[in-house]
Amino acid sequence: MTNAVPRHRRRIATATTMTAVAAFVTAGVALAAPSNADSGSSTLAGSTPAYATASADLGQTGTAATLSVRVYLSGQDAAGLEAYARAVSDPSSSTYKHYLSAAQVQSRFGASQKQIDAVTAWLKKSGLNVAGTNTHWIDVTGTVAAAQKAFGTQLHNFATSQGTLRAPQSDVKVPSDLAGVILGVAGLSQTTTHAVTNSTKDPATTTKKGGISNNDPSCSDYYGQKPAPSSAPAVPSGYTTPATLAQCSVVPSELRKAYGVSSTGLTGKGATIAIVNWYGSPTMEADANQYSVNHGDKPFAPGQYSEVNDPSQYTNQALCGFGDYGEESLDVDMAHGLAPDAKVITVAANSCFDSDLIAAEAKIVDNHLADIVSNSWGELQYTTGGDIDPAVTKAFDQIFMEGAAEGIAFDFSSGDCMNNDAYSISKGLNCDPTSSRAQIEWPTGSSWVTSVGGTALALNKQGGYGFEAPMGDTRSGRTAPGSASWTPAGDTFGGGGGVSENETQPWYQSWTVPNKLSTTLMSGAKATQPMRTIPDISLNGDLYFSSTLVGQTTNGVYGEAGYGGTSVSAPSWAGFLADAQQAQWGVPVGFANPAIYARSWLATDVVQTPKQIATSPTHSVVFQYPASSPAAGQYRLIQYGLDEGLPAARGYDEATGVGSPNAWFLRSFGFGF
Repeated sequence: MTNAVPRHRRRIATATTMTAVAAFVTAGVALAAPSNADSGSSTLAGSTPAYATASADLGQTGTAATLSVRVYLSGQDAAGLEAYARAVSDPSSSTYKHYLSAAQVQSRFGASQKQIDAVTAWLKKSGLNVAGTNTHWIDVTGTVAAAQKAFGTQLHNFATSQGTLRAPQSDVKVPSDLAGVILGVAGLSQTTTHAVTNSTKDPATTTKKGGISNNDPSCSDYYGQKPAPSSAPAVPSGYTTPATLAQCSVVPSELRKAYGVSSTGLTGKGATIAIVNWYGSPTMEADANQYSVNHGDKPFAPGQYSEVNDPSQYTNQALCGFGDYGEESLDVDMAHGLAPDAKVITVAANSCFDSDLIAAEAKIVDNHLADIVSNSWGELQYTTGGDIDPAVTKAFDQIFMEGAAEGIAFDFSSGDCMNNDAYSISKGLNCDPTSSRAQIEWPTGSSWVTSVGGTALALNKQGGYGFEAPMGDTRSGRTAPGSASWTPAGDTFGGGGGVSENETQPWYQSWTVPNKLSTTLMSGAKATQPMRTIPDISLNGDLYFSSTLVGQTTNGVYGEAGYGGTSVSAPSWAGFLADAQQAQWGVPVGFANPAIYARSWLATDVVQTPKQIATSPTHSVVFQYPASSPAAGQYRLIQYGLDEGLPAARGYDEATGVGSPNAWFLRSFGFGF
């Protein structure tokens, strides 16, 4: 397998952003903001990005320049949708699990044709061209002049740390008689944000484990099995002694056993899991089958795996990585591995940008393509290149609530950059350097998805569950055999978590999350009310202590390598939900968070210092590169279990949520609570 460079979390300007800025600027032109409605207008608060300040203003955008805008629609009964999504997901409600069909959801809550026609007529009257409509949004194109007329604001260029970006000079306005129909407007502002995946691998790592037995002397089958070789430097005082070699990369059969799935006999039969990423690997099914066979599992049966993609519509491939096949392989391998009899469908977005990702999620909901949707990607909400558009977050939430009404569960990985503060982004292996402050990510921070965090899983001698610590590694540099000391580095890799700045605490968290946590923002300031905290639940995702083996074809050659990240955790949880669906006689779990918190007392609590390693003040293992690696024989000293800025504790915490699932947790779904 060709070794990939780790996917650093970065935000890159869109093709639109990089269009010749000179064409947008008109020297010395000042145009009055036109009225967009004769009968009055309503302001969409928050539609001007934070970077659009007077001091950064470079002047009016060229009015002949073209742009694309998406107008998101509120639907016929936005309040009713939210109320139904809650009731159908709440075990204490009489409507619990009374799911609607996709057609019923669209008929009852989607935008009506009358609403679509009214918004379309207004946009056309303003001189914009309608490129497409559905019950969620209207896509339009046109000139800056037409957009200014429609939305009652001027578009200016602004100087930012990420280059010159276009944005409204003031908040967007829409006609008053359409205000209740329009959820938000996206595309007037430019940002450098887009989604990235929450996984990585050490670029010098190749296959460490072949078949279902391990003969690799560079790693341990279970925690503490093999001592570190004498050619490795001695560990510093306070680190784990005797020094032990890190575990070999785990495979699904080991995860099923460790988390108790195997003991239940559940296999996800009858459930369907959707994987959302961008683009699509042309060898995905063959790779997944090869991986399964290599590790003692069944390949997909005919018709068990399918894909929804259209390569002719892929855009921004240079910015999005020309196909994130390693991430897709990881997601499919884990979902299939934790629920071997569930159907799996990959729904490939046309890019890594929000408009295309929302479209992929909407396609699943509108056609009820799956019962569970796993997403191993996310983006920052606040960056030096612009904040996420509030229209986008509202549109995502609308899709998630429609899914909840249908009984569809959405899960998202919680991120790999700890709390995204200055220390994290300077040291982190999978961090975005444009983070403007400590924060949680999106969409994992939505109150309508399950945020899945990461742990470091230790196997015992029998191959079962040994213990777990928070997912948080600090690694030394690569160190040659015979060195007197460890090469300094200090790079970190840890699970995301924390407290939202803008999402108030959802009802299901009030049962479990300590008030002290939910009212302490990541800046240290006190919130006036409890806020949404993440993650909700966690599973193995560590990069060095307990990496996960993934199979993928690269340049025509199939190979396997160890990956880490909450990208491992999210599809593993999706497989767990498929098993839970089978446990409750085929009835989908639906939006899972109320069920998670209702049975949180059954979860395995993950703490900072498990009793199995309590004698070691600094928990550590020695990672040795295998013979198949370009760095064969070299070492790293790995400090694990410390998720920077997110300490683990008894009960709910911001490192691992309620903890990790187990057999009792899974069996409880069969009891109907």
